[in-house]
Amino acid sequence: MPATASSPSVERLHALDAVRGFALLLGIAFHATMSFLPGPHQVWPVQDIHRSAALAVAFFSLHVFRMTTFFMIAGFFAHLTFHKRGARAFIKDRLKRIGIPLVAAWPFLFAGIVGASIWAATVANGGVLPKGPPHGPPAPPLAFPLTHLWFLYVLLIFYTVTLAGRWLVDRLDRQGRIATLADQATAGLMSSSLAPIALAVPLTVAFAFNRPWLMWFGIPTPDMSLIPNLPAFVGFGFAFLFGWVLHRQAGLIRNLEGRWGLNLGVASLLIGGCLSWLGVEPVVTPAPQTWQTLAYGAVYALAVWCGTLGFIGLALRFLSKESPVRRYVADASYWLYLIHLPIIMALQVAVSRLGWPAEVKFVAILAVGLPLMFASYELMVRHSFIGAVLNGRRVPRPARLPNPSVARTQTEGPKELAR
Repeated sequence: MPATASSPSVERLHALDAVRGFALLLGIAFHATMSFLPGPHQVWPVQDIHRSAALAVAFFSLHVFRMTTFFMIAGFFAHLTFHKRGARAFIKDRLKRIGIPLVAAWPFLFAGIVGASIWAATVANGGVLPKGPPHGPPAPPLAFPLTHLWFLYVLLIFYTVTLAGRWLVDRLDRQGRIATLADQATAGLMSSSLAPIALAVPLTVAFAFNRPWLMWFGIPTPDMSLIPNLPAFVGFGFAFLFGWVLHRQAGLIRNLEGRWGLNLGVASLLIGGCLSWLGVEPVVTPAPQTWQTLAYGAVYALAVWCGTLGFIGLALRFLSKESPVRRYVADASYWLYLIHLPIIMALQVAVSRLGWPAEVKFVAILAVGLPLMFASYELMVRHSFIGAVLNGRRVPRPARLPNPSVARTQTEGPKELAR
C-alpha cells in the first residue's frame, strides 16, 4: 500500500543514511575517472597516457544524478533537524558541521590540490615544470576556487534561503494555505509515476537560460565562483527544497520503493540517449542556442530526476534494515569526501605513466586510496573532536579487554600470598 502522510512515523530511515553516504563515496569514484577521459582536450589537471570510454560513461552517468540525490536527502534531513531542535539550535548545528569544515579544511585541501597539479604538470612535461600557467577561460564574477568543497558553500546558501523563505511565508500566510498547497502538491507528485517529468521542469528552464553551456557536462559544477551558476542553483536548490517539503510527510518517500526499477530503467535509457547524441568524448565547446539544445536539456533534466528517485527507491527497497557497517560508512563518508581529492589526484599522477590499462589503474587508485582514507577516519576522526564536529558526536573508543595472562596473575596473586 502506498505510504501517505498518515503512515507510521519514520524516525530513522537507515536507507537514507546509506544514500547520503554512498552519494559521497560515488563522488570519490567520479573524480577518480577524470584523468582517463578520452579526447584531445585536457579537462583535469592530471592526464593519463591511457584513456577509457568505459570510464567516460561512468563519469557521465554519475554526474547525472549524484549531487541532485545528495541535495534532496540533505533537504530531507535538514527539515528533520530543524523541527527536532528548533531554529536557533539548527543554525548553530549547521554552522558547526558545515561552516567550520568549509573554513578550516579549505586552505589545507587547496594546497594539496595545487601541489598535486604541479606534480602532474611536471610529470607530464618530462620532469620539468612548464613555464607559465595554462590558458583557461576568463574568470567568472566573484571568482574563488571553492574546489570540491563547493557543496558545503552551496548548502549554507540553501539553508539561509530556506529559513528566510520559511520566515516570510509564516508572516504572509498565517492561515497556512501555502504550506497546505505544498503538501498537496508533494503528495500528488509522490503518488504518481510521472513525478520525474514535473520535477525536471525547473532544471529544464534553467538550462534554457544558461549561456554558455557545455552540454556534455550537464549541470555545471559551481566550484570557481562565490555566485553559483543558474543550473546548479536551480537544479540543486529545487532538489533541496523538495527534500525539505517532502519530510513534512516523511512516509511519502516510501512510494519510491515500488518504482525504483522503472525510474532507474528510464534513467539508463535517457543517459544512453544523451551519450549517443553527444558521444563519449567530452565536448568542450559551448552549445548553440537551438531547439536541439533545448530538447537535450529536457532529456538530461528528466534523466537527473529519474536517476535520483530511482537511486533513493533502490536504497529503500534493499537497504532499509539497520546495518552497523552501512552506518559506519555513512558516518565516515563525510570525512572521506572532504579529504579525498588531493589523495586521488596524487595517486592518479603516480600511475599516469604506467603501462597498465586505464581500468586497472582506476581500480588501483581506489584500492589504495579508500583504505588510507578509512584508516585516517578511524585513527584521527571518529573518536576525536573532529568526529564530534563532522557527525555531531564523538564515538567512544571501544574498551580494551584485559590481557588474559595479566588478569590471571592478578586473580592468582592473593592466593599465592595466602600460602
